Amino acid sequence: MKVLLLKDPKEDDRGQDPYIRELGLYGFEATLIPVLSFEFLSLPSFSEKLSHPEGYGGLIFTSPRAVEAVELCLEKDNKTEVWEKSLREKWNAKSVYVVGNATASLVNKIGLDTEGENCGNAEKLAEYICSSEKVTG
Repeated sequence: MKVLLLKDPKEDDRGQDPYIRELGLYGFEATLIPVLSFEFLSLPSFSEKLSHPEGYGGLIFTSPRAVEAVELCLEKDNKTEVWEKSLREKWNAKSVYVVGNATASLVNKIGLDTEGENCGNAEKLAEYICSSEKVTG
């Protein structure tokens, strides 16, 4: 049976989209149709804020795209050296929360220590943050 698979193609270690492969094993002929488009809208503003950790209590990464935004800011503004020399350490002195293990792994790759990855979703992470942080006005 033919099916439409509404997602961007991604290759696994075998050079094939895992959905295409798995569906094929069960007799499905899947056609990939990319339906989403993505654009970062606030990188200059974010980059400025990322350069001033003293103004914030921490970071919350909700997806791998959020980590990608940090990486883009560091690359575009030639801040990689400043990140490695001081910014990373300043952010690591604060709470860095993440939704999910995949996001945590990416955040760890840019040198930040994470917490909350086992919460599983945004609602549970928010509860975790509220129970572990004293929020002041």
